[in-house]
Amino acid sequence: MSPLLGTNAGPASLTRRILQQGRYETITMLRNGEQLILAIILPLLALLGLVVTPLLDGLGGARVDIATPGILALCAMSTAFTGQGIATGFDRRYGVLRFLSTTPLGRGGLIAGKILAVLVVLFLQVVVVGIIAAFLGWQPHPSGWLPGLAILVLGAAAFTALGLLVAGTVRPEATLAITNLLWILLGALGGIVVPAERLPGLAQAIVHFLPSGALGEALRDAFQYGLVPVPAVVVLLLWTVLAGAAAIRWFKWN
Repeated sequence: MSPLLGTNAGPASLTRRILQQGRYETITMLRNGEQLILAIILPLLALLGLVVTPLLDGLGGARVDIATPGILALCAMSTAFTGQGIATGFDRRYGVLRFLSTTPLGRGGLIAGKILAVLVVLFLQVVVVGIIAAFLGWQPHPSGWLPGLAILVLGAAAFTALGLLVAGTVRPEATLAITNLLWILLGALGGIVVPAERLPGLAQAIVHFLPSGALGEALRDAFQYGLVPVPAVVVLLLWTVLAGAAAIRWFKWN
């Protein structure tokens, strides 16, 4: 008799359940045309726009070297905040979250699977954007890759927490509107793509305290100079902790 059919066969481990859920979430995200546009097409268009226009001139580096870290940050926001927030909001509406939270996967496993999916998609985004940017002449600092990727993961954690907070507290239609509106506002004026020096005076005063501005600044310092800006990292940590705690406290599973 096959071991899989024998009496000793037991339920899948929690790790395997999380991996299977993460695989399902990843495939779902990659098959969604709207999410692919948000996660890949729009960031690449923004990269090309910043490279061919003089918006970033005079900031101490080549256009592509300044633009690419911000585009990677935009990818993290697109996938972790907008994409995951919308998907979770509609899963909540249709009872998927409530059902899965009662299975052996559990609520913790479900959230872990979503986080895993975000990281996998983010990795694919980094590969695609990195290849295109390299063809455009991107030359990141050699010692900036390790801190840069670590900061990118931290930024994804902050935006995932924010996305789950929105998705778990308001109606799916409101989640759709809020996440898309914030994507536009933070992308244009939040310091994530365009450095604070190029923003209006009022925006310059506040973007450093936003997760978008902190992530954009931290990635530019890491990939351009190989530095880790401690204040920006602290801001990202605070957003991750506070948004995560709020999501745990107020998230509604149905």
